[in-house]
Amino acid sequence: MTVLLREAIGDRLRHARTNQQRTLREISHSARVSLGYLSEVERGQKEASSELLAAICDALELPLPELLHTVASDIASVDEMVLDGAEIAGGDGGEVTGAEPAEATTPGGVSTALRTTIASPKVRVFAA
Repeated sequence: MTVLLREAIGDRLRHARTNQQRTLREISHSARVSLGYLSEVERGQKEASSELLAAICDALELPLPELLHTVASDIASVDEMVLDGAEIAGGDGGEVTGAEPAEATTPGGVSTALRTTIASPKVRVFAA
């Protein structure tokens, strides 16, 4: 199971807004971002820039570091559920296969239960 960062951030922003019983319109006005764009950010359809995240967090009176810490914890929790009892196959960026003891380690001595593999984009380099 892969959790996208934009989806995790959007979930937490929506959670903060609804807990405050505030509308998208209120937050979009305060953050000076369009209502439609804010809605897309909350639904995880748009990746917000750092400036936009800061403006939304200010509108929600939510410290940006707190948002990022919570999102990181959410993603780590999902990774632990996926990795518990599973082995990450190397080479292709995070495919989960087979069973492995929970305390297994990588050749570098890192516990697989704590390791997160993020696939890098494939880049083609052309000689000029």
